[in-house]
Amino acid sequence: MTVMPPVRHRPAAKRPMWIIVLLCLVCVVLIGAYVYPPRHYSQCYLSASSVCTPFKDWLPSIGRREKTDDEIISAAVIRDILGMPMSTSKNPKIAFMFLTPGSLPFEKLWEKFLQGHEGRYSIYVHASRQKPVHTSSLFVGRDIHSDAVVWGKISMIDAEKRLLANALEDADNQFFVLLSDSCVPLHSFDYVFNYLMGTNISFIDCFQDPGPHGNGRYSLEMLPEIEERDFRKGAQWFAITRRHALLILADNLYYKKFKLYCKVCFFSRLLSLVNGLEIYQVL
Repeated sequence: MTVMPPVRHRPAAKRPMWIIVLLCLVCVVLIGAYVYPPRHYSQCYLSASSVCTPFKDWLPSIGRREKTDDEIISAAVIRDILGMPMSTSKNPKIAFMFLTPGSLPFEKLWEKFLQGHEGRYSIYVHASRQKPVHTSSLFVGRDIHSDAVVWGKISMIDAEKRLLANALEDADNQFFVLLSDSCVPLHSFDYVFNYLMGTNISFIDCFQDPGPHGNGRYSLEMLPEIEERDFRKGAQWFAITRRHALLILADNLYYKKFKLYCKVCFFSRLLSLVNGLEIYQVL
């Protein structure tokens, strides 16, 4: 009689539940990212840009779209302004436009800078909080109608457009320089005058910033006219030609988008979107 050895029952192997749970979570995240890819660049920035890139590659390419009516109108106006001959002045001037909350602390310094150059400059002061008290006779009577200005809001662009409109009324103003109450001249008047009058480009602060304080402030509601790739960051201070000043006041398409949907608005963002604008980028 053959005796069979006893059968040993091995205990069932424990399933590595934590691995299964982790794999399930990864699958859910990947599926969610595929179906609902990150819509804001700031979401990619907070994790890693390399994480978002593959998801963007999965999406179908965007075909060429038709322009909206507003875009067609805007392009026609901008094209004509860029193509029309600008009137030349026998007495060209620089318009110094001060965007300030109140009084200008460096009026005496600006007076010394401008002294002896009468007829070669104009002064415009937009005081947004309180009526300024002028210490220099050059600034007396140079205040324009002012409204309250909130930092980073559309009211700042409104104030700058208000300054430009007043300065454009003088046909001799050929260059328009936006200044703050803390700005001071670093060169002589002749140096600044000859430098600006000798060029035909505009100078603004304008650069790409992929971070949360740059493209992270972009809103999808600005589509289709303003794409994220065209979004720029920069301070509002500028020095622009008369042609470009006219373009800014003529534009309504981009201004409307920024007014409705831009979280933090600076003039450089609006300026960089005006078609055909030649810009010297200050990085």
